Amino acid sequence: MTADVWPQVSGVIREHSTTFWLGTCLMSGDRRRAVRAIYAACRIGDDAADLHARPREAVAHWQTRIERAYLGRPVEPWERALAWTVRRYEVPRQAFDALADGFRSDLGPVRMATLDDLDRYCFQVAGAVGLMIAPVCDAAGPDAHHAADQLGRAMQLTNCLRDVGEDLARDRVYLPADLMAANGVTVDDLRADRRGPGYRRLMEDLAHDAEQRYAVGLAGLPHLRHHRTAIAYAAVQYRGILDELRASGWDNLRARAVVPPRRRASLLATAHVAARAVSSPPTHHPLALDRAGGRG
Repeated sequence: MTADVWPQVSGVIREHSTTFWLGTCLMSGDRRRAVRAIYAACRIGDDAADLHARPREAVAHWQTRIERAYLGRPVEPWERALAWTVRRYEVPRQAFDALADGFRSDLGPVRMATLDDLDRYCFQVAGAVGLMIAPVCDAAGPDAHHAADQLGRAMQLTNCLRDVGEDLARDRVYLPADLMAANGVTVDDLRADRRGPGYRRLMEDLAHDAEQRYAVGLAGLPHLRHHRTAIAYAAVQYRGILDELRASGWDNLRARAVVPPRRRASLLATAHVAARAVSSPPTHHPLALDRAGGRG
């Protein structure tokens, strides 16, 4: 492995995610390189779905490039970084297939009929990524995988709550239709920036779901033999987005909530505490990739 691959991989992360960049800065050595390689591969697939003129073909080509990495025949620098990673750690190949399914579900207008549909999507585009990263942190077994999956789902659900307006501009509505109807919220309300009591109830219900998943994910930190603080830091930063959304009165149709830099610094202390807390491993929840479509 030549050193020239790593500037590209690092550049992808720094451009797209301050949260994950800061989290990986708390890692070191080969494991930091591996997590960055995984993130870069996932991000390039996301860009294929979102930015390419022919996204379905672009996602299929991305899958071919993932396959090249797993077969040990990489071409592009990021493929070489991923090939290096999967030789060292047992990163599940099928998790990338789940991610590709999530990318394809983003093509064209997006509507989620039920909370189960949203949960399945959150697994595909984020829970599966948690399962990729778990072996790099030396977290093995069903309980560890369940915690990694649930943490990923929590973070993606947070994304969906933060980006309601941005997603709507792309004709994507991730808010479940059944919950919208139960709270008297319509797509026209979203377009008109009407955020009445029903909308706030809907946001709070989904935020509560995310917070329960953060709790499972953070309770799973004892399963990680390496880099607990880094994972905890990414988690508490993302969970902090929910606090910012609440403070704004759920103003997520015309604005994008961010965690201020000063608060990011204070959350690092929170992450250290969470990583060092002595707690029992979470209750056993067997979860394999072939069951991951259902709600956890």
